[in-house]
Amino acid sequence: MVLRKDELEASLHEEKKLIEDGKIKEDNPLDISENFRILCEACRRGDLKTCQEMITEGVNINARDQFDYTPLILASLCGHYEVVQLLLDSGALCERDTFQGERCLYNALNDRIRNLLLAYDYSKSSDPLQPLASHVTSLLARDHPQTSDIIVTFIGGSIKLHKFMLSARSPYFQKKLSHAPETVSWKLPPAIPPQSFLIAIRYLYFGEIPNDIGGGPGTGFTDVEILEGVDKITKQLEIRSLWDGILEAGDRRLARQRRTEEVEKGRNQLEAWFQDNVLRHKVVVDTAKAYNILWNKENGIFADVLLRADDQTDERSEDRQRSGAKTPTTRSTLGPLNGIPIGPLSQIQRSTSHTRPPQQSVLFPVHRAMLLRSDFFNAMFSSNFREAQSTLRLQIIPIDCSPEVLEIVLAYIYTEKADIPLDLAVDVLFAADLLFVERLKVKAAVVISTLGNGNMDQVPSQPGNDKSSLQDAEPIDIYDVLRAGWLTRAPRLEEFSARYFAYRLENYIEEEDFADLIRESAARIKGRQETDSIELVDDIRYYLSERFRLRFEDSGIGDMMEENLNLSSEPVSAKIDSISINNKALEDEAIDVTDTGPRNLNEAVISNALKYESTADVEHQMLNGAVRTLDGEIAGDEFTGDAINYQILLGKIDALLERLKLDA
Repeated sequence: MVLRKDELEASLHEEKKLIEDGKIKEDNPLDISENFRILCEACRRGDLKTCQEMITEGVNINARDQFDYTPLILASLCGHYEVVQLLLDSGALCERDTFQGERCLYNALNDRIRNLLLAYDYSKSSDPLQPLASHVTSLLARDHPQTSDIIVTFIGGSIKLHKFMLSARSPYFQKKLSHAPETVSWKLPPAIPPQSFLIAIRYLYFGEIPNDIGGGPGTGFTDVEILEGVDKITKQLEIRSLWDGILEAGDRRLARQRRTEEVEKGRNQLEAWFQDNVLRHKVVVDTAKAYNILWNKENGIFADVLLRADDQTDERSEDRQRSGAKTPTTRSTLGPLNGIPIGPLSQIQRSTSHTRPPQQSVLFPVHRAMLLRSDFFNAMFSSNFREAQSTLRLQIIPIDCSPEVLEIVLAYIYTEKADIPLDLAVDVLFAADLLFVERLKVKAAVVISTLGNGNMDQVPSQPGNDKSSLQDAEPIDIYDVLRAGWLTRAPRLEEFSARYFAYRLENYIEEEDFADLIRESAARIKGRQETDSIELVDDIRYYLSERFRLRFEDSGIGDMMEENLNLSSEPVSAKIDSISINNKALEDEAIDVTDTGPRNLNEAVISNALKYESTADVEHQMLNGAVRTLDGEIAGDEFTGDAINYQILLGKIDALLERLKLDA
């Protein structure tokens, strides 16, 4: 239905009044804070690292600046595909039926970004907590594996619930269960219709408020009686926001906004429960004594399983490094004493200063109902394994990761939040892959590819830079990242690593570790044929072209990249053009035609031209805009230097492949 102009204006006026009265919130509120300004500036520049940092700090990515631009509009307008993808993954809105959504689509710089925007529907982009809400709601209908620990009975039936969820969401249940944690049943007062109670329970489990409250013929209760019952139960359970939501159910926008607020509120309550109970009651113990911990099934935080993570720090090597101890001398002669340490080893063993402290383990008391978000635990608890059996003491399940990583995984499972520091991102990636938590794996990959982005500078480093210092300054070990991407099947990390190498290729191309990586990439193709390409090499060539092409496109000389520049002739010929070949001194100079010299006239001219260049005033050329290329030669300007550097790097790739005897 198309509204007339007067109807549209009246609707907008009413909406504005509701916003001013605080009854509804604006989808894109004005934000003039410093952090939001930094986010907008990062979206203009395409600075992934700063964008991720601002999002982590909680900046509203759907706000607008004083010019009515949202971060998503700025990123799409400036053509930064990776930033657009990050914003959408973080909950940025792009709804086609809204003014800002249409602006975003219309202003997208290219079809690649426009198609990405269209691929994100409203429900996916606007409600990042939906996976958590869907899982919690599904617990009401899940019969296997059994995770409930309390039964509520009412006239004509019963329902199995979870004490930790009731305690986290309802102040009434929190007080009742804290005084009697052993409670296993609760009876609904007869004055409250079962339909009213089920509406309240569904609300506590993150469910939506139903349009049909369930009254009428055949139900035993009228709609009025059920509403009265809802009023009573919300007062008893102290969840009056449910009643407010029922009253606003007629307005779609108010209902949608209320839904978002309630899910956010529920997540915050669950997060508070997780912090105050799970993390607060974690146990740190010597690894050798971990299985001696006995935790009763009836406990005040309603935990039904313990997850164990061992401290994986190599303390032996740390102690040896701190003490400066050297590897003890050993006999290398044949005989029964071969390999037995001699010399200072006995002194080291007797010294108390070198005694390795016992390894520590951390036990987390958790709830199986939440662990079912992991396919790993879902399969474990649904099977006939020992871990799935009910016992009087909580079973201990070891997880192959550090305690810090396991805490991040559990925080995500309980709250959908994942504050992943860069130094733990790769470990979180492996843990998420081990436990089959795909969305957390994606989040870890996003952190690595944004915070680990470093400086994707399109200007290559000048010759003479210390490569070791450049790599020491990088925030990540790119070799580990790429191998992690291969092992965990994370295409985002494979693309990121190839782009990372391409933008710093001159710092890595000579390293033997890089050559080993090329070999590994080639070996990933089973039954490799000579005509098969190498995926990593193909990706690096693509991003290498992007690295230099981006600098040419805005300058109108993009055609330069299409030419097949010959390193052995064209760069030098360009220099020769600036030299007067008719110079008398050059004409009269003798040409050396021995075996060690140039073999033809062209090579002789090139040789003499280079001699002429070596005697020129290099500093004067540099002041006039000349730059040095990666091979140390002089180029007339920055763009000529880039064209030469591009071909130099391509040549080094070909030389490396030839040395490795790989055809790609």
